Amino acid sequence: MGFASQIKLGDGLDESAILGPIQNRRQLDIVRSYVEDAVAKGGRVLLGGAPTEGPGYFYPVTLVADVDHGCDLVDKEQFGTALPIIRYHDVEEALAKANSSEFGLGGSVWGGDVEAAKAVAARLECGSVWINKHGAIQPNAPFGGVKQSGIGVEFGAEGLKELTTIQTFFC
Repeated sequence: MGFASQIKLGDGLDESAILGPIQNRRQLDIVRSYVEDAVAKGGRVLLGGAPTEGPGYFYPVTLVADVDHGCDLVDKEQFGTALPIIRYHDVEEALAKANSSEFGLGGSVWGGDVEAAKAVAARLECGSVWINKHGAIQPNAPFGGVKQSGIGVEFGAEGLKELTTIQTFFC
């Protein structure tokens, strides 16, 4: 599993750790239940698949293949470290599957031709799209979702405006 198997879990204050713990027990249980649901519906765990032993709510990077719409790992937002691997035949099918979700927080497009990836990314119905990476949030760029994935934005000038109250005087 190459890169994914090298992602270090650890204390969020440890600079060598790439991923910290899941935020709380309830969220850890959600991630666990989504992976279990995917496996029960025919998914194959390629990496990870269960919380780590010991203190903290750590769930390793988990890749689950042979899943599609109809399982929680694909259909719901989990805010965890488990990723579904969904087969598709062409870009149109991939876009249709991605855009059929009621959620739209973020997505990523991977490919050797960055311009072609940008063209695909522009057609995704989500608030943030990364090219050949995922989740690289920057404080100077707005971040927010569409559809059922949140209200408003954070970060960037647009995010600062979300925290202000406008007052207009009419004379």
